[in-house]
Amino acid sequence: MEVSLTYLAFLFLSLAAGSLLGYFARQTIAKKQLGTAEGKIAKMMEEAEKKSEETKLEAEKKAVAIIEEARTKEKERENQLIRMEERLEKREEMLDKRLNDLERGRKILEQKAEEIRNIRKEAEETRKKELNRLEKIAGLSKDQAKKILLQLTEEENREIIAQRIAKLEKEGKEELEKRSLDLMTQVIQKYAGSHASEVTTSTISIPSDEVKGRIIGREGRNIKTLEKLTGVEIIVDDTPEAVVISGFDPVRREIAKISLEKLISDGRIHPGRIEEAVEFAKKEIENKIKEAGEAATYDVGIVGLDPKLIYILGRLRYRTSYGQNVLLHSLEVAHLAGALAAELGADVNVAKKAGLLHDIGKAVDHEIQGSHVEIGVRILDKFGIAKEVIDAIKPHHEEYPFESKESFLVAAADAISASRPGARKDTLENYLKRLEELEAAANSFPEVEKSYAIQAGREIRVFVKPEKIDDLGALKLARQIADKIEQELKYPGEIKVNVLREVRAVEFAR
Repeated sequence: MEVSLTYLAFLFLSLAAGSLLGYFARQTIAKKQLGTAEGKIAKMMEEAEKKSEETKLEAEKKAVAIIEEARTKEKERENQLIRMEERLEKREEMLDKRLNDLERGRKILEQKAEEIRNIRKEAEETRKKELNRLEKIAGLSKDQAKKILLQLTEEENREIIAQRIAKLEKEGKEELEKRSLDLMTQVIQKYAGSHASEVTTSTISIPSDEVKGRIIGREGRNIKTLEKLTGVEIIVDDTPEAVVISGFDPVRREIAKISLEKLISDGRIHPGRIEEAVEFAKKEIENKIKEAGEAATYDVGIVGLDPKLIYILGRLRYRTSYGQNVLLHSLEVAHLAGALAAELGADVNVAKKAGLLHDIGKAVDHEIQGSHVEIGVRILDKFGIAKEVIDAIKPHHEEYPFESKESFLVAAADAISASRPGARKDTLENYLKRLEELEAAANSFPEVEKSYAIQAGREIRVFVKPEKIDDLGALKLARQIADKIEQELKYPGEIKVNVLREVRAVEFAR
């Protein structure tokens, strides 16, 4: 029992001693670890302070350097300002000196000018005194003496003077005529355009005579439809493999030609297909007119014209004047006027533009009242063409006064182009004018839709509006048109008035 207690006491003491030893050991280890962390922190603080000092010193050095640099630049600016002030002071001194010199020079010049005026005044007074003295001695005034002297000289040399004047006039006239002929020759040689006369028929080749029957159609319905829609006469005669289109209007002939060629190539020829072909041909003609206008402006070298004006210009391709194509004539006038302007020192661009547009009124003169010159002036003014160009166009038929060099040149070029041998035929122009008057007489009635003069003016076909007139009215209208033609027009032989009233009913099955 005593042994057990002793053992337990010893055990208890051992545990107590171990605990104390463990506690002290732990405290010792913790102190060592804490010392190590504090050392690191102290070291870091020391390094940070050192770096801070270094950074501060470096910043101070940079600040000192910037201040020194600023002081240096400030010093340089002060030196520059001082030098500039010195230069300005020197310039002011020089300017003052020059102003003083100029002032002295001005005063000297004024003194000399005054002296010259005095001398001139004295000379004039002396001359007048001498003239008065001479007039008193001679008993004549200066003007009387001059007149007498000229009269005596003229009387003594009258014959010589007259001969000399006549010689000078003759030589001047001969030289002027020679110069003008040379100039005209040079200009015509520069531009020698073709002047093939327009005809009133077009011939179309066909692959075989069998096609002629298809063109005529059953009971002539195809050819009648084509003639009605185009306003021309289709001549199908014994000429092998050819059909002739006759008509005085070049546009109608061209529409008929394109339509017929399209129908022949397609092979289907009937009234419905003919209407489609005619519509296609009309659109094709519109494109050709536009292309003709653009080609004309490009040929002459004119830019900036309104597209609508170019289209109106292109219509001249299908217009003739005394058998001469008006568009080709306008191109020729433009080139001739430009060449004349270049030789005589006038405005070449104005001359060319005026030459090209001088007959623009002929494109619509059959639609608008007035001469083609007046119509052309209104058209050009509407499209903003320059005044100098319009002034150069107006007098080319001497309806207006000539106001510029270019107006004379355009008139001369127009005369040159029109007077070339073979360029124009008066008989053809009169014939075409008679046909136009014949159609205009028929179109003057409100019931008429359209009319076509055919067979060289021996027949006129009149298509009326069926809703405005009945069959009996068509008969009366034929008589009225015939009476008007008899009263207002002059023509050889007789004219057949053919009034056609066609009623077409259209409905759609859906």
